[in-house]
Amino acid sequence: MKTAPASKAPASSEAGTTKASPSAAKKAAVGDTISVTGNEDGQKLDVTVTKWADPAKSSEPAMGPDTGKRWVAAQVQVVNTGTAVYSDSPGNGMQVADDQGQRFGTMFGDVTAGPSMAASLKVPPGDKALGWIVFEVPKDSKIATIQFAMNSGFADQTAQWAIK
Repeated sequence: MKTAPASKAPASSEAGTTKASPSAAKKAAVGDTISVTGNEDGQKLDVTVTKWADPAKSSEPAMGPDTGKRWVAAQVQVVNTGTAVYSDSPGNGMQVADDQGQRFGTMFGDVTAGPSMAASLKVPPGDKALGWIVFEVPKDSKIATIQFAMNSGFADQTAQWAIK
């Protein structure tokens, strides 16, 4: 498993405050681990998209994608490599993008591929969490990337994996 760096733009100074500006993220592949930091001291994760399911099938017969859509899912592992407890919902910081640049957020759903990621995590330093995160996308979309950022998507660093 190789480790890819997360994208972080050079800092710029505004009124004495150092702030990272948005930038394109470096793409890794499914199976790669990317280290990201959060907005608070001690927040650091190693994040791996371990598996990809397209389409993903609902494990509940009465549930499933809306008409004209399909479910896709990523199995994600987060390892807390920082000094602070990771307390967040990983799904809030994830999205997929298709080859046209359309972006889609997560949704609640259980898939036959395996157990879902907990909606809310509290991961102490040195501990990890693993689970499937589900997205609903148009039936004809070709998903190209998965993105993740800490702090419910508001952290300065963005991890990105290419889907082939």
